[in-house]
Amino acid sequence: MAKPKFHLLSFLVFISIFLSFFYCTLSLINPYDVPNWLAVESDDISSMVQTKRGSWKECDFSVGKWVLDQSYPLYDSNCPYLSTAVACQKNGRPDSEYEKWKWKPHGCSIPRFDALRFLGKMRRKRILLVGDSIMRNQWESLVCLVQGVIPTDRKTVTYNGPLMAFHAMDFETSIEFFWAPLLVELKKGPENKRVLHLDLIEENARYWKGADILVFDSAHWWTHSGNTSSWDYYMVGNSIIRNMNPMVAYQKGLSTWARWVDLNLDPRRTQVIFRSMSPRHNRQNGWKCYNQKKPIQFFSHMHVPGPMIVLQGVLKRMRFPVYLQDITTMTAFRRDGHPSVYKRALSVEEKQNQKPGTGLSSDCSHWCLPGVPDIWNEMLNALL
Repeated sequence: MAKPKFHLLSFLVFISIFLSFFYCTLSLINPYDVPNWLAVESDDISSMVQTKRGSWKECDFSVGKWVLDQSYPLYDSNCPYLSTAVACQKNGRPDSEYEKWKWKPHGCSIPRFDALRFLGKMRRKRILLVGDSIMRNQWESLVCLVQGVIPTDRKTVTYNGPLMAFHAMDFETSIEFFWAPLLVELKKGPENKRVLHLDLIEENARYWKGADILVFDSAHWWTHSGNTSSWDYYMVGNSIIRNMNPMVAYQKGLSTWARWVDLNLDPRRTQVIFRSMSPRHNRQNGWKCYNQKKPIQFFSHMHVPGPMIVLQGVLKRMRFPVYLQDITTMTAFRRDGHPSVYKRALSVEEKQNQKPGTGLSSDCSHWCLPGVPDIWNEMLNALL
């Protein structure tokens, strides 16, 4: 009976050595080429995102409902850091209930934003939001959420090229926004052509180094086509590409961003969050959101946007633990929250002729403030 035991022991030792070798080999594989069966499922990514702290372990913030709360908003439209285009009350929007909805996840709750507590947690930290005008929308929201507890002479905003930063001096905290709607580099080429370099990012990313918290978004600009496109052709290395499926281009651009994060950031020093795509309600040439005063109650079916699928695929191949903040579905209910025609003050004549075909445009992409992005920031605060 001793011999079989000896053979079993030898077999187990062989298996152990083989698995160790296999694991080491895997560690050398490019994470962006890892086959699907080794990757985390997209549902697991969502779980990882929501489990940074034990208290949120069983809570998926992205699933829930909007509930009316008369204690909102958390600041008013007199916040001095609001852009004219999102200060809907100042621009004459007659209703205000859109400011009073909060998001209630199923099975848990998102803590109400406490400015002093947030600044205390962020003392001596640099928070950097990177992306497009929707991320600028979120930056203004976050600044307005905190600025009311800071004396006027103890706060300031500075500018450095594409970077703008709000400073809370007594906390040595900065809340910054960096304009990079495509994350990768968009440059002028020969004959003044606009060239989107899918494999270049350092010109933008050099501003991101040293941040304690990085929040990214990038989706909307990748879906533009024809006359609304921001580039004339793509480049990868020295190769010019004039036609490419937008989602293939998005995947290549995001993979360049992912490689930079993996190679340049330390998860013990920097926390990285990627906020998912903010939905637009742009049907009927932008008038789908006009005069909407309540959230949509339900959807007959939920559509997962193409950029979301691409984003999940890139994130699950990364070594760095990036947290996906999924706001897409919850925000899709809020067609009432857009500026629509109230992106500026209207003349008397315009107020009397608020309809398509009158030369008046309706913004169903950005968000009134106070409003929906405040809830994104309450979620962000909980994740931090």
